[in-house]
Amino acid sequence: MTERLPLFPLRTVLFPGLVLPLHLFEERYLMLVRDLLERPEPRRFGVIGIELGHEVGAESVRRLAGVGCVAEVRAVSPRPDGRYDVVTVGGRRFRLERVDRTMPYLCADVELLPEEEGAGAGPLAHRVRLLYQLYRHRLAAAGAEVAEPVDLPEDPVRLSYLIAAAVVLDGPEKQRLLEAEDAARRLRLERELLVRETRLLDMLPTVPAGQFLDHAVHPN
Repeated sequence: MTERLPLFPLRTVLFPGLVLPLHLFEERYLMLVRDLLERPEPRRFGVIGIELGHEVGAESVRRLAGVGCVAEVRAVSPRPDGRYDVVTVGGRRFRLERVDRTMPYLCADVELLPEEEGAGAGPLAHRVRLLYQLYRHRLAAAGAEVAEPVDLPEDPVRLSYLIAAAVVLDGPEKQRLLEAEDAARRLRLERELLVRETRLLDMLPTVPAGQFLDHAVHPN
């Protein structure tokens, strides 16, 4: 299924089902919000990773990732100075097809991607759930700030995205998880990453305070 979406390029990876608050101040993104508010619900745009370039500034984005995530707008709060605070939730993943740079903000034709469990997702989900709990314990023991425990979903697709968002990883690894073809492949990657990260934590006396399921406001 193909759809045309406004794009919001970020260094942050948005996963389906996860919350992403945004503080918007650049004129092109203020225009994007104003345009969305003139449309009927659902109001949506695409969050896409920046592979080359910067988040802020005209002509700042030179290369985009191939896969992004639809951001579904749940709340828009205007500020007296004209800025907006926007709360979004990740929807469907999409593959970038054609980018239109003729607007003040980027738009693109995108292919919405299916969400499938994949072969062996159930047993993988059970293993990853246990590894994640061990990782979280090691992270706390090493001195990182860890939020209160969350109820891990039984559904392998939802679990795979929650784990992807929760584990402290760099941008390219988060993007790799987003691009995984199905939940089973994502869970296999997470199994490897959790084993690696837990071993690293066992070798270190302390780690810098990390952010667990960070819901801080993200400025554009």
